[in-house]
Amino acid sequence: MTIFHGMNTNASALTANRFKMDVVSSNLANADTTRAQLNEDGEWEPYRRKLVSTEPRDANFNSFLQKSMNRSSNPGSGVRVNSVEEDQSPFEQVYNPSHPDSDENGYVQMPNVDPLKEMLDLMSTSRSYEANVTAMNASKGMLMKSLEIGR
Repeated sequence: MTIFHGMNTNASALTANRFKMDVVSSNLANADTTRAQLNEDGEWEPYRRKLVSTEPRDANFNSFLQKSMNRSSNPGSGVRVNSVEEDQSPFEQVYNPSHPDSDENGYVQMPNVDPLKEMLDLMSTSRSYEANVTAMNASKGMLMKSLEIGR
């Protein structure tokens, strides 16, 4: 374990949180987009909400088992973005016969983006980001104090 291990772990979390905030912002920006992509039938579909999943960098069971058996003082090595997937929940049907994308019955398929959920995700991710910045600053402070020991 190096002296920068804590900072590297925090840096990976900061990167993952920033990426998640970008995806949530994209979801919010496209909350009213009714023509985002073509489906397999060649028809336009509304925007689908995107979800980010993260995982530990050393995600295999064997590495955790070896660390546990050796009573290693080396904690995990941070997180990484595992995947970005589209939410497969159904689109919302809104009655608006004057909309250019309405069907013959006057209904428009709207994206499956709930702004309230997205704002909660954004707030949670933002708080996590702030916590990692605080931990990074604490690590930096400890390293600076350790350099002063030799004076």
